[in-house]
Amino acid sequence: MIQVKNITGGYDKSPIVDHVHFQVNRGEFFGVVGPNGSGKTTLIKLLNGVLPLWEGEVIIDRQPLEYYGRKHLARKVATLPQIQQSFFSYNVYETVMMGRYAYQSGFIKQPNERDKEVTEKVLEKTGLVDMKFLPLAHLSGGERQRVYLAQALAQEPDILLLDEPTNHLDFSYQKQLLDELKQLSLTNHLTVVSIFHDLNIASLYCDRLLLIDQGQITKVGKPEEVMQKPLLESIYHSSIDVHPNPTLSSPQMNLLPNYFLDRTKTTIKSELVEATEEKVLVRTPQLLKTFSSAVMGGGFGWYRNFINYHVDKSFHCEFPTQFMIEKCQQWELPEHDTLAMMTAAYLPDYSERYFKAEGMSILILVTAGLGNAVDVVHGDKRVKEHQPGTVNTWVFIDGHLSEQAFIQGIVTATEAKTQAFSTCGIKDPLTNTSATGTSTDSIMIASTQTGRQLEYAGPITFLGSKVGQMIYEATKEAIERYMERMKT
Repeated sequence: MIQVKNITGGYDKSPIVDHVHFQVNRGEFFGVVGPNGSGKTTLIKLLNGVLPLWEGEVIIDRQPLEYYGRKHLARKVATLPQIQQSFFSYNVYETVMMGRYAYQSGFIKQPNERDKEVTEKVLEKTGLVDMKFLPLAHLSGGERQRVYLAQALAQEPDILLLDEPTNHLDFSYQKQLLDELKQLSLTNHLTVVSIFHDLNIASLYCDRLLLIDQGQITKVGKPEEVMQKPLLESIYHSSIDVHPNPTLSSPQMNLLPNYFLDRTKTTIKSELVEATEEKVLVRTPQLLKTFSSAVMGGGFGWYRNFINYHVDKSFHCEFPTQFMIEKCQQWELPEHDTLAMMTAAYLPDYSERYFKAEGMSILILVTAGLGNAVDVVHGDKRVKEHQPGTVNTWVFIDGHLSEQAFIQGIVTATEAKTQAFSTCGIKDPLTNTSATGTSTDSIMIASTQTGRQLEYAGPITFLGSKVGQMIYEATKEAIERYMERMKT
């Protein structure tokens, strides 16, 4: 569709785009990204002929750019610049209708029925019907941007060139606009070449990305090929974290600020624990990154209030998350800062372990009850019941964990809990085989993400060996306390 062959161009005698070569396929949503001053806007101007080529050529549908006359090119290629200015008092409808100029003939250009039909359709698609008779001067910057996009779409082009199309648009209109453009590329085979400053948005919508720096291509490829941490950090000269989108396959980027938290103070301490018969509560001075199976706050998240709430063994609730939200409101704990679990265990019998070393500390809390002990191998022999978990395990770490360390830590902690069950000789009452836990146990790892870097938490690593030993001891102690209580 578009072949860019070794083009060079710029302003005065200084080349801004220098020997650039790439291809855009028909119906592709193609993103151009790069830092300010890298040549993105100049590249678009060379593609649409606004700037002359110094070297190389641009080929559109197997014909060089100079092959197309002005009107012919306008039917093939539409452009939405970054900044549009209007010095005339046109209204929205009139402005969008100007996009039909390339299809009108005669000395006095008059729109025909087809022009009107296309204009009305584009106004509807871009959400401008209700304001079509308003003067442009009465619109906000974002609204005017939508009008000029509608004007470009009214040209019914095969190719749409966009320079930061979401500039001035709020979140909802950004999504609406890009959803529409993506749909046009998928169903109408519209070829979209767009400049983006926001790499995350570009990753979500673009089939491929071109990363340009200092007028030259650094990388062209799928978003996951271009959005690589070392590459982006070298181009943008910033600390950047690249991670998978939790919902889609598109990679997402986080900028990492240069300010640092105080890494010398230990924030994980036993003194943070408050225990009553109603709940065990830990409040930390800073938000902790968590990975858990909690009723409220499960998965990855950031929290500073941690609740283990006692419920009766007969407790049943269809909406446990809402139940805990209401409890947090009673306790005046903000739900967005709070992670919560439930247990049928007697909370004052919780067991605790604490370890401190240079640059790291660990706090382990375990509550345990054995009323519904189960052998995981024979779990299918049980009737599904909504019972609260009776062994809840909390791991607080004053350190900086990698994501794999979180997951390895969960595995290590689970193995340690199972070993404690074995040592204590706990049986599944249904099968009389060794129990591996209870039917709905829950676990959490929380980290300050400051201090010592902890890449791994397997059983033979420094972190994993400490966590495993402490959880084994704490779980064993909590089970023994439970069994002792059951004797009375």
